[in-house]
Amino acid sequence: MTEFEKQFREVRELLDFKDYNQVIKRIIDFTLDTEDIDLYQKTNAFLDWHDYNENNEIEKLSQLSNLLTELHTFLSSKECHDHQTIISVKNLQKVYNSAFGLGPINLDIKTGEIIGLVGENGNGKTTLLRSICGELHPTSGTINYQFQYDDLYDLRTKLVYIPQRTDTWRGSMYENLEFTASSYGYKPEENNLVVNLVITRLGLRKFRNHSWNNLSSGYKMRFELARMLLRKPKILLIDEPLANLDILAQQTVLDDFRNIANSAFRPIAIVLSSQQLYEVEKTSNQVVFLKRGSQKNLQAENDASKNCIIEFESSLNLSDLKQVFATLEIISLEQNGGTFIATFPENISINDFMKTVVNQSVPLSYMRNISNSTRRFFVN
Repeated sequence: MTEFEKQFREVRELLDFKDYNQVIKRIIDFTLDTEDIDLYQKTNAFLDWHDYNENNEIEKLSQLSNLLTELHTFLSSKECHDHQTIISVKNLQKVYNSAFGLGPINLDIKTGEIIGLVGENGNGKTTLLRSICGELHPTSGTINYQFQYDDLYDLRTKLVYIPQRTDTWRGSMYENLEFTASSYGYKPEENNLVVNLVITRLGLRKFRNHSWNNLSSGYKMRFELARMLLRKPKILLIDEPLANLDILAQQTVLDDFRNIANSAFRPIAIVLSSQQLYEVEKTSNQVVFLKRGSQKNLQAENDASKNCIIEFESSLNLSDLKQVFATLEIISLEQNGGTFIATFPENISINDFMKTVVNQSVPLSYMRNISNSTRRFFVN
């Protein structure tokens, strides 16, 4: 079964469960995959109808089903793109002064994958992103771009960097996106069709005529993402995209990133930095932790944790908890505010921990196994 067939089956299941919001997003993804003006027009016609008939569930189900069938027929004959390494970073170092230097960094970036950069502020995440996109030149090491480009300008077009604080722009959002589309090769007859699809895909349809001053920080980030996707990039480098979003919006944006990156026909790579550790770990194919500029990669064999490490919160004090877990041969118990980090030998499992908690009636308000999480790098 091809990657497209898997994705198509997932969307069919979403439609069966009447998750219309997700289905519409994925239909837009498939429509953009076709690069066909007739299908652009048909999906846009549905979106225009949907603006005024959202509650007409019977007709909506019928139209979505028909659109899916037509998209499936078109895309089934199109060749899927395999995920390939497009950037190899080897022994990259960027030294500013004796107080701080980034690296050495070794990283392979593949299309269709998301790489999460995590770590405390000031540890090199932004420096790494700016180095990959060519804004900063490394002190040593190499960045090998394994795709075709004509010159430095063309390279920078394919390496899209979205900073945490974006520049102010004038006019309406829609006008800015129209201009972007016309600047990056879209034909006049497809310009508005593609812009309408992209803004709807990113939840901006209701705000198309808004100006910069009328948008929240979260929607400004979505606008930047829409503008950059119109450039048909090979890779998106995004600095703190979740910083101004609530937890629900964070999960939505990360789901969008995963689906956009994993297109069967237009896969791109996404590298994002974030302080939202657990949310990023759930979405990313690979997580890189930076500490004082040094790299730790959770997937690397030499970084694999041999201990069972549990993060939890309890109303019991430190000494009582040490006594409770003494039978599990606890190695260490650290406290940071109201959160405890317990380290046990490798023969102890999360099930052993839970059995002790239940048997000893330990009051827990929160618990997470961080043995295979970059969270353990923050406490070691």
